Amino acid sequence: MKKPVMFLANIFAIVITFLSVLPAGSQEKGKAEQQKGKPIPVVAVQKAEVASLSRTLELTGTATPTRQARLASPGEGPIQNCRVREGAQVKRGERLITIGRSGAAAAQVTAASESVKEQQAELNRIKILVQSGAVPGSQLDTARAKYEGARALLAKARESAGDYSVAAPWDGVVSKVLVKDGDFVAPRAPLVEMYEPSSLVIRLAVPEAQATEVFKGTPAVVQLDAYPGKTFEGKISLVYPDLDTRMRTRTAEVKLATPVALVPGMFARLKLTLQTAGEAVTVPTDAVLVLPNGEKVVFVLKDGKAQRRVVKAGLETGGKVQIISGIQPEETVITAGNEKLKDGMEVKVQGGVDK
Repeated sequence: MKKPVMFLANIFAIVITFLSVLPAGSQEKGKAEQQKGKPIPVVAVQKAEVASLSRTLELTGTATPTRQARLASPGEGPIQNCRVREGAQVKRGERLITIGRSGAAAAQVTAASESVKEQQAELNRIKILVQSGAVPGSQLDTARAKYEGARALLAKARESAGDYSVAAPWDGVVSKVLVKDGDFVAPRAPLVEMYEPSSLVIRLAVPEAQATEVFKGTPAVVQLDAYPGKTFEGKISLVYPDLDTRMRTRTAEVKLATPVALVPGMFARLKLTLQTAGEAVTVPTDAVLVLPNGEKVVFVLKDGKAQRRVVKAGLETGGKVQIISGIQPEETVITAGNEKLKDGMEVKVQGGVDK
């Protein structure tokens, strides 16, 4: 039984010795022959570039004056002299509308005048009685006080009986005239609306998702349908402190850098620059793979093989991604066919070889 076992052991030793003395080239050739059945992955590549990236937000807005006034009637009465029309340019203090007084105001003047006459007659009577000693002198002081009070009421009634006038509070343009001559208006009834042209801004609504990314000074490019083919530079001049709870938007205002003849209600298209990265190393978005653990990797083509790099990405916009670390400018990154690559795997570049 020992002879067959020893025979097999000798045969195994001879095989091992034979394999150990095979040239290294023959072994590598064997491995290459084993891999002939697996095709080499074909990939697309592009070089990493240095460029400036900006993330923008496109919105619409409306030209709106921030200084406007709705002038109301100080009292009741008929409109007697409406001197303005829509579009009129008015100066501060200029009279716009005159309101006549009602008959009640005239009746108050008549009543106050009669009261003055009565108090004057009573004062004269008390004077005579005091001089004759029929009444004490203190009654003369009381009668004189009543007379002066009646005169004050008469002066107030006469002042109130004069026509009301509504004047412009500042230089501006009349946008609406809500009454016409002959209309009878009540106190606090709106009469005229006006605005200051230099206060016109572009007002817009920022969605809640970007509400915290818009600040005073945020750059904006504005296009107005009233000026086709032209663009205007501007900046956010005001951001409202709260959100509209119904629309879930935050109101902001853009002031144009150069004066433009705006009209309230003009439609505007705006592009806000929310974030900018200057002189950034950029690669196409498709070059960046996100692993299940959140890690981001890019495959770089080097000497015909895919080299795996862990990268730190920044701003992403317009099909480009900012690479903060992990890739150098002019390195060739794989942009397609990179989903199943492994580090060190040999690849073939579509349309040619780029190392």
